[in-house]
Amino acid sequence: MKRNLYLLFIALLPVGLLFSSWKSNNLPDEKQSLPGSSLKLSWVKNKDGWKVDNLLVKKDNQWVALPNPGGEYTILYSTEKPDSSPAVLYRTNNSKIIFPEPVYKFVVPLWNNVINPVQLNTAGQAIFSYPQTLSKLANGSVKFVSETKISTLEAIWNIDENYPSDINVSITVKAKVAGYFSVATPSLVTVPKEQLTWGILPGYFQGSSLENDFVKAYAYGQGIPDRPVVVRERTASTLSPVITTKNGISIGVIPEPCTDRDPWLTDKSTHTDWLLGLSLMNRKSDLTPTLYHPVLGQKGSWLKAGETVSFKFRYSVMPTDWYPVYKHALWDIYHFKDFLSLKKTSQSLTDRIFAMHRYVINDVSSKWRIEEFNGSKIGGQAYNAGIRGANGDAMKNSDYGAMWMMATIMNDSVLKQTRLPFARNFKLEQQQTAPGLFNGAVAGQYYLSKSKRFTEEWGTYTEPIAITYYNLLDIGNILLFNPGDSILRSRLTSGAEKLLEWQGAEGNWQIAYDEEGKPMFTELEDLRPTFYGMIVAYNILKDKKYLAAACKGADWLIKNSVDKGHFLGVCGDIRFIPDFATGQIAQALLDLYDLTKNPKYKEAAIKTARFYTTSIYTHPIPSRQVKTVNGIKHEDWEISQVGLSFEHGGNVGSANNGGPILLASHAGLFVRIYELTHDSVYLNMARAAALGRDAFVDQKTSVASYYWSKMNAGPGEFPHHAWWQIGWLTDYLLSEAEMRSAGKITFPHGFISPKVGPHKTYGFAPGNIYGNKASLSVREGLLKAESPYLDFMTAANPETKNIYFILLNSDDELLKTTITLDSDALIRGSKIKRLSWINESGKTELIKVNEVNLKIEIPPFGVKVIEAHYDVN
Repeated sequence: MKRNLYLLFIALLPVGLLFSSWKSNNLPDEKQSLPGSSLKLSWVKNKDGWKVDNLLVKKDNQWVALPNPGGEYTILYSTEKPDSSPAVLYRTNNSKIIFPEPVYKFVVPLWNNVINPVQLNTAGQAIFSYPQTLSKLANGSVKFVSETKISTLEAIWNIDENYPSDINVSITVKAKVAGYFSVATPSLVTVPKEQLTWGILPGYFQGSSLENDFVKAYAYGQGIPDRPVVVRERTASTLSPVITTKNGISIGVIPEPCTDRDPWLTDKSTHTDWLLGLSLMNRKSDLTPTLYHPVLGQKGSWLKAGETVSFKFRYSVMPTDWYPVYKHALWDIYHFKDFLSLKKTSQSLTDRIFAMHRYVINDVSSKWRIEEFNGSKIGGQAYNAGIRGANGDAMKNSDYGAMWMMATIMNDSVLKQTRLPFARNFKLEQQQTAPGLFNGAVAGQYYLSKSKRFTEEWGTYTEPIAITYYNLLDIGNILLFNPGDSILRSRLTSGAEKLLEWQGAEGNWQIAYDEEGKPMFTELEDLRPTFYGMIVAYNILKDKKYLAAACKGADWLIKNSVDKGHFLGVCGDIRFIPDFATGQIAQALLDLYDLTKNPKYKEAAIKTARFYTTSIYTHPIPSRQVKTVNGIKHEDWEISQVGLSFEHGGNVGSANNGGPILLASHAGLFVRIYELTHDSVYLNMARAAALGRDAFVDQKTSVASYYWSKMNAGPGEFPHHAWWQIGWLTDYLLSEAEMRSAGKITFPHGFISPKVGPHKTYGFAPGNIYGNKASLSVREGLLKAESPYLDFMTAANPETKNIYFILLNSDDELLKTTITLDSDALIRGSKIKRLSWINESGKTELIKVNEVNLKIEIPPFGVKVIEAHYDVN
């Protein structure tokens, strides 16, 4: 009966109403699409407005749909400027979050600065809408208009002709009322958390799941915060939040260049300006890569009635993991691939090494000190930065490998007589030798002369990784040069045994122990390259138990760190926020691969290196715009952050205030990773960090400033950094030589240097130059070059009386220059008798000249080798 009445009702309906109903659901003008070769995007109109109906991605010649299409627009609005006070935060069990401890004076203000309502995405009122009208433009774009009580929003969508995986969107918002406005990118699709396989906000956090420990995610970057936090571009290394779904599709959102802040707009730092917000969630806490511009309460967000604000961005959707989307953002959209073409230099890297050598052997300028401790004279450089408990009396040594390397390859009597013996004593006294729990461990990386004690950077504790760093690595590098030093060998054995003793059953280590031997920082895990100490122990002591321990430690780290994208740092003053230790993990795994030939270690090393690229700034696009630094004119590219790495980034790292650092220990590693992957991102990042950084180099010492914000302030309170700079520059140049020669110019690598990254030590054993045996032998004056783009290293074989000049063109253009050679700078009384070019096959071609002033040509980023045969008068 009810069915019959229903049919009668339908039959009596007016024909026009039936037609209207049919039209709203089926006619073409109620559905619209943007078809493309890689993407298909369609909208359908319903009672709420125009909604994304489907987003299809071509994968393996099949169209795959992304989950939960929507396209909802969001505008944040506030009549008053949002509160900037730090919020009170609670854990899931309703206990109050207290972080960090008050002693961390560098972290506390940063943490309080990033837990305000705007960054927690609770500020203002969220206005959600779908567009009410749609029109198709003549160029094929789709235009939407949405009216709300506070604004009129117009959005134009099109598929990029040059990048068919990209959807370009331009939004203009016109205010109907005065107030603060922030425009979010529409939620094109939202990903259920069970469909998430990866999410990354480069420079901040990454992981395969939501992390409900807010501190672990928001401060340490270990997993995705479980709330819709909005972060600043000041430590977003690449402006592209990316989410990957279980069906193998990644979606990222990339702002139009120049949307973000310029860190040095005209004549002062504007690094902390906030023009762009980034998130992996929308305001409703749905997983979807999201941008906000302008940021609520920040510059450009206040609009009077009738004023407008515009925002351009693109979605990039690819059937792949996160990395190609991220690479597309930095490489194609932010033109990182073109940066090297802008670079110019006035001083070669080789000349910087020579100049810094002069600096470090000068007692006064390098702040070298010798102190009495336990009846021994220990030497180090003054350290006037923050050390807990210091009273202007801290001192330390940095790169032991570089110290012994330069003393050896330059045959430097000053280093050998006035530095190395006292630095060696420092190393002996640094190790704890008294019987008990800490026998064999390290007392601390710094020495305080007034209180006559060694200490850690920010507290009284003992770290297992300190054994790896300041016992095994430092002593291991010394023993490569002095293998007969039985005392150091004994001390290394003691450290190795303590590290082995402290290794957990699964292969892991504790972060630190207090004075009573109780583990500290237990809310975190030691996601650092502590296992590398076992590699050093095996290489020096040849006991297979150390190699087994190294593999066990690496296996644990791959599972708990690399595979999860979770890392921890080694800077105690910043409470171990992830830092350059991540790059060290990559090199440590490569070294373990060299020992074992197990491909899983090589694969994990490459995976880690991918993560470490997100510690490198790739925005904003460098230009030739003229700017002023301390009254001096510079082109923008000269002072650019692009290509420079974090000391530590994220929400509470030093990069928030200081910007990136000039110490680029990763450069050599990235050249080696390029050799394995042929991914030009690594090679360009290495060169972008190393080359053309004169604006940051002190003219008196050739030491680069540590933090970008200091510009060219010189070594300052970090005189020991010169040794690190000598070390990483040498590693970079020799890695370039090896790569450019396809492995035919090689020198044995030593161990990495604590603690600023993965650069390695050289000079302890002969190398091979196109089949010729030679040892690094570098002297100032041996080669003089007209061009600052010519870098070089030299090696010699006293038995054959040959000197090899390895010439590197550090420019992307053909290098034509003149060089002058002088063998007397290497061996007093010697004279060059014959010169030859050596080609890739090792054959020589005589250079027919009577003088040693040579005109040479080297291709862009090329290498050439001259063999000089000398005689001694």
